[in-house]
Amino acid sequence: MNVLAFKTPGSLFADYTSRFSTVLKDFDWSPVEKLAYDLRDCWQTGRQVFFCGNGGSGGNANHLANDFLYALSKTPGSGLRVHSLSSNPSVITCLANDEGYDQVFSLQLAVLARKGDVLITFSGSGNSPNILKALEEGKKIGMTSYAVLGFTGGKAKALADVPIHFAVDDMQIAEDAQMVIGHMIMQWLYAQRGDIITTREV
Repeated sequence: MNVLAFKTPGSLFADYTSRFSTVLKDFDWSPVEKLAYDLRDCWQTGRQVFFCGNGGSGGNANHLANDFLYALSKTPGSGLRVHSLSSNPSVITCLANDEGYDQVFSLQLAVLARKGDVLITFSGSGNSPNILKALEEGKKIGMTSYAVLGFTGGKAKALADVPIHFAVDDMQIAEDAQMVIGHMIMQWLYAQRGDIITTREV
């Protein structure tokens, strides 16, 4: 997208909202529905959920980990057991320095994750080496993996158990879609918080 083609901010804003609306309207939501049910089961059973991403996608991972940990229910101790692998700069820089940036997520999973846990990766291209290694490690552990992707979906599309692919050649819209998915599922789970909290030990 050549932003220089837009003479005013308003013309770009109108084009952006139109493109984003089209992406959402034409999307097949069945893999997102599967993720929603999987996260509900994690909430009920105590299975862990791990997010990861780079750059803005890493920021989205941190944001949604916060939402599912606390804002999901606002009842102390009742949120999902959720982690963002993008959140700890000491861990990330240590692993990047000692083992390579491509392993900053996979090596965390090797310690923290267990069979049956859920991995949610965010990537625009679907080709970031550390995202691919995280998906490979998740498969080795026996996790269920989701990849929220833009552009062509890259190699992650085939590696993930459930790819959620927005075929849009726009990094900002791809990252917007990550947040839309997270917030929609959060609101769906929030509506069920009374039933879920009463069926589990808090």
